[in-house]
Amino acid sequence: MTESTMTLNPIDAMDAALQGHRVEVVDSDGVARPLPVENWLALGPVDCELLVDPCTGTTIDVGCGPGRLTAALAANGVFAVGIDVSTEAVRRTRVRGVAALRRNVFATVPATGLWDHALLADGNIGIGGDPVRLLRRVRQLIGASGTILVELSPPGIGLVHEKFCFRLDGHVTLPFVWSSVGGDAIDLVAQAAGLRVETTNCAAGRYVAILTPFMTTPQ
Repeated sequence: MTESTMTLNPIDAMDAALQGHRVEVVDSDGVARPLPVENWLALGPVDCELLVDPCTGTTIDVGCGPGRLTAALAANGVFAVGIDVSTEAVRRTRVRGVAALRRNVFATVPATGLWDHALLADGNIGIGGDPVRLLRRVRQLIGASGTILVELSPPGIGLVHEKFCFRLDGHVTLPFVWSSVGGDAIDLVAQAAGLRVETTNCAAGRYVAILTPFMTTPQ
């Protein structure tokens, strides 16, 4: 089958993946791999250790996907809300019985400046292809004593910007930029966003940094 670019955008492809369709991620060299939807569905013990248990107050789950973390937080008695640009992600999160809104993190977000914690799990530090800009925005969502929990790539990756598209039923979407931040790069990225790394935790090969705001944002 000949591939073609169609009006399908990456969000439509994400919706399709969450509905059970096979969607592949294709890099700029044409290398394809399945979108790892199964990783976002079931809560595991490492999720709890690194991302859920450290959140003891109100939490916004940025890029919540199908809501496994949002639901786990709520089950722990934490007031949690998920946001995602995917309609299907929001629907699935709500099916779990927890709050979710279809929102772009760079648009209007409820309770801006009041959240105790914000999650950027599952590599969501890559949203928008500019981790400094994203962290500056998420910094605006939390209170002065709040924390941002950021899932990282392993140390040695550095800071990488890559162009991808999704492939669905022989069609490819328009390209988008995604970033990866390794454990060796988070200090500089965080500092540029007005944040400091309080600690980095590791379990089963996964890394999560806990960031807190500086009193003023570096220029």
